[in-house]
Amino acid sequence: MDLTFIRHGHAEHLLHYPHQLNQLHPGLTEQGKRQATELRKQIKILPEDIVLVSPTKRTIETAFLLTSSDKLTVCPLVGPRMFPQNPEFPVLHCDHIYSKDELNAQYEGLRILDFGLDCWLDGINRMEERLFEAYAGQLI
Repeated sequence: MDLTFIRHGHAEHLLHYPHQLNQLHPGLTEQGKRQATELRKQIKILPEDIVLVSPTKRTIETAFLLTSSDKLTVCPLVGPRMFPQNPEFPVLHCDHIYSKDELNAQYEGLRILDFGLDCWLDGINRMEERLFEAYAGQLI
């Protein structure tokens, strides 16, 4: 099994860094859209590939520019941010993930993979390491 990790294209919350980090659900900038379009020319997503996307606007927009919507599966265990992160750090608005209801309202027919876990409120950057490792094992 090959895993390819792709970060989202340049997004709106980075335009006037760090002053827009508390923007809720930032999308891609024109630069970010160009980045994703250029990347599409460099990678090949095959019919049997699975494309897992974090439930943020910028990652979903990036994925839509890379492949067709029927290839995408949104999963809250895929970002945002990185792990481990100091639990004392505040959660920035730009890193809040869409809820399942918001996803269904914004993107008709998007598949959601969540294993029935209660991980939609905090995202992975707020989990204990033990729990994160268990969830990562389930995801793989």
